[in-house]
Amino acid sequence: MEASQAEATADEDVPHPAKKRTRDPEARRAAIVEAARATFAEQGFAKATIREVARRAGVTHGLVIRHFGSKERLFLASVPSSHNLMAEIAGDPRSLPTRVARSYVRRMSRSGGCDPFVALIRAVASGEGAAERLFAVMQEESLEMYRQVIPGPDIDQRVASVGAYLIGVTFSRYVLKSGSLAEMSDDELVRHLTPNLRGILLP
Repeated sequence: MEASQAEATADEDVPHPAKKRTRDPEARRAAIVEAARATFAEQGFAKATIREVARRAGVTHGLVIRHFGSKERLFLASVPSSHNLMAEIAGDPRSLPTRVARSYVRRMSRSGGCDPFVALIRAVASGEGAAERLFAVMQEESLEMYRQVIPGPDIDQRVASVGAYLIGVTFSRYVLKSGSLAEMSDDELVRHLTPNLRGILLP
């Protein structure tokens, strides 16, 4: 009962207008994902509610549950999928560091730093159990993708190091928003990240 009251209160406090409802299943799913991406980025993983996502998307709470089943699955749908990741990293391993750097910077730039992954990082840092489990799932998914591109017995450690490095960059540039990394243009950041990623991924 308390959780339902909290969700209702959160819904009332958010001023964002709801979208008009549509009957197109694919359009409704896309609207839900778009609303989830914005809600998680703005409110964080813990405070975001399925009811708020449904309101913004112009659908019912039950429809969101029917499509995604839980808030955790909804979050995973709102961040780049393994299919998108594979499309970004597939290709010549020698140019992989450049592709990773460009993909990361492009994604963060398009979201204005308000990417759901930033909200997840904050939630993990706060010790939220559900966020920690989601982060572990995303790490394993990324690792499986990289294994298909980069050979080597220590690939697990290299991929984990890439993740740790980019999380640090994310904190400096998009969370704290201070220091030399935050002051760089997107092109400068790509040039800065590429040799560092090469040193980790292709030693």
